[in-house]
Amino acid sequence: DLKYSFSLNPLSPRYNDHPLPQSTASPLTYNEHAGGQVSIGQNQPEPKNSSYSQFSFDNEGPRHKVYLRPFAIANRLITNREYIEFIEDGGYQTPCWWHADGWNTCQSESWLMPLYWRKEGNEYLHFTLHGEQPINDAHPVCHVSLYEAMAYSAWSGKRLCREDEWEFIASEQPLKGNLFSPELSHPTGHQSDEAIQQLFGDVWEWTQSAYSAYPGYQPATGALGEYNGKFMLNQMVLRGGSVATPPSHIRPTYRNFFYPHDRWQFSGIRLACDL
Repeated sequence: DLKYSFSLNPLSPRYNDHPLPQSTASPLTYNEHAGGQVSIGQNQPEPKNSSYSQFSFDNEGPRHKVYLRPFAIANRLITNREYIEFIEDGGYQTPCWWHADGWNTCQSESWLMPLYWRKEGNEYLHFTLHGEQPINDAHPVCHVSLYEAMAYSAWSGKRLCREDEWEFIASEQPLKGNLFSPELSHPTGHQSDEAIQQLFGDVWEWTQSAYSAYPGYQPATGALGEYNGKFMLNQMVLRGGSVATPPSHIRPTYRNFFYPHDRWQFSGIRLACDL
């Protein structure tokens, strides 16, 4: 919210005076998984035994079994450079990559690139909480809608993760990443030998899963029951947290949800494919 408000100010104010780190990205590879029956979700703790570490929202449960077909998931997030290739290949002018709703929105909103981006000559710039900056090729692309994420996936010959695939992978990984800190207010690149990188932090990852109730879900009685259940229509799930997420507030089961056209959230892309 703060970033969006700052972006409307013609003086391009800075929220964070720390410099953005320069970084590199690992080569894009895919990790294969056999799938099978797995459990996802989290049961709600009994109030008498509850603690902050056990906390979860009602939409994260109940825990239940799902069947995953064999799939492969990208080792990292899609970078700015990779997304620029989509832009410069006419991605925003080619309707075959877009779902019909997405193409209608792209045309009516005159989208040509992600939110906060602009092009000056041959250089791409974007507004960040560290002020306006040249695009860093290795940083994860950020502030894209689900429509843009799905168009990029189609152009790449891949797809977005399903939320149960994402949670299955994330549940086996340490909970670490570029989450909220006073020094850094923008997602950055990451290079390592880890098989899976950037699952937590940097950007919320769009999935192709509709935000709906898990089997056995029952809204709480009273006003509390309206907190998440009332939004279970026409929205899509994002996973993993972002650079604006406090470390104590994220976990593998966390289900964020936004409308497909929303771009102001720190949202990005991880690809997957069927085997």
